[in-house]
Amino acid sequence: MRMRNPGCIFCRNGLSCEMKHIIQIAGIIDAAEAQLLLDSGVDWLGFPLRLTVNAEDINDADAAAIIANLPENRSGVLITYLNTATEILELCKTLHAKTVQIHGNIEFAELRHLRKSAPDVFILKSLIVRGDNLSELENMTQTLAPLVDGFITDTHDPVTGADGATGKTHDWQISRKLVEISPKPLMLAGGLTPENVFDAIRIVRPAAVDVHTGVEAEDGRKSAEKVATFVREARRGFALFGG
Repeated sequence: MRMRNPGCIFCRNGLSCEMKHIIQIAGIIDAAEAQLLLDSGVDWLGFPLRLTVNAEDINDADAAAIIANLPENRSGVLITYLNTATEILELCKTLHAKTVQIHGNIEFAELRHLRKSAPDVFILKSLIVRGDNLSELENMTQTLAPLVDGFITDTHDPVTGADGATGKTHDWQISRKLVEISPKPLMLAGGLTPENVFDAIRIVRPAAVDVHTGVEAEDGRKSAEKVATFVREARRGFALFGG
């Protein structure tokens, strides 16, 4: 059993002492879907709000109600493209979210303001892979590491302009290199499915994985079978290749 450290942001938020072997599924539609994910062993539930391209799956009030009723060892994650500290903090407070995943192009000063204003909020910053932009992403990991608790690599879709929730993979070797150099743990996202998550973990060795569209049925809801398989394959990957 892991001991809790009052000085650790993870422990204060009811999480394990590291972002390690975490499975996140995003795009929760309602409380029934959230319960399906919890019953399947998903660690973090992602709620994309204030989006630039894709439609929102849920409203603020319903997301807040789900997050308020999550077990202590699970986390409700605000996923947003907001890019000012004030707006992000207001939405975190509305949702009672202690974890935020920032996908927007946020200025360094705003991210620093967010970090200072919300020391107990766990901050993930996206690293969007656009072809071979490794040098840019390497610079971001070094520059932003003091202000965040982790990173998430995701895929840009040049057709729709979407950053994330594209259903498309990127070059996993780029994510692998970022894992090797990043001072903070990295979550892998972008086109993950029950069929490829094991290989993704084997190649990238991330601290965590995220899936959205890859476990959905044709009706847009999460498939119990796909979720169960994804969790099983991710756990198998972490057991063999995780740190």
